[in-house]
Amino acid sequence: MRIIAGRARSRTIEAPKGRDTRPTLDRVRENLFNILQHRVIDAVTLDLFAGSGALSLEAVSRGAKLAVMADRDRQANMIEKLNVKNLGFEAETRIIQAEWQQTVRLMESEGMKFDLVFLDPPYALQDLTQVTDALIPLLAEDAAVIVEHEYRTLPVVSGAYEKTDTRKYGYVGVSFYSLKE
Repeated sequence: MRIIAGRARSRTIEAPKGRDTRPTLDRVRENLFNILQHRVIDAVTLDLFAGSGALSLEAVSRGAKLAVMADRDRQANMIEKLNVKNLGFEAETRIIQAEWQQTVRLMESEGMKFDLVFLDPPYALQDLTQVTDALIPLLAEDAAVIVEHEYRTLPVVSGAYEKTDTRKYGYVGVSFYSLKE
C-alpha cells in the first residue's frame, strides 16, 4: 500500500497482517480523495475502524490539519503508530485504541468537531444506525460522513442523514452522507 498524493506521495505504508483488517485499496482511496480534494485541506478528520490508518494518512498527506484514528485492535493500533512515525505525521495525528463507542464519548467530552468522518467497519456490520447517531454531536457544519461497504449492500444509517453520493469500485462501495437540513 502507498500514499497516493500530497507531501508523502508514493511512500509505502504497512497494513496489519491477517484477515481482521481490510485496508482501503489504493485505487479506492485515490478516487475517494479526488472527490474530496477541496474538503480535505485544513480539515479535522475522524477515522473509526481505522485499521492501517490509510484514510487518515492520505488525508494528512493532502493537507488535513488533524486526523484522529481509532481502532480497537491492538495490532492495527501498532501499525497505525508505525505508519505515522515513518511518514513523520506525529504532529497532525492522534491514535486511539478503543471501541468506537469509547472513542466517540472521548471526542465529545473534549468538544471535538470533525469535517470528515471515515467509517470502514467490518462488512458484517451493516447497521450503522448507532454509530451515525452517536457521531451527530461531533460533526462540524457541512461535515461529510464517508462509509466504505460491500457494494451490493448499502449500510443502514441514522434517519438524521441523507445520502449524497455512492460510488462503486469492484466489490467496494463508498457512500457519502451529510446531516439533513
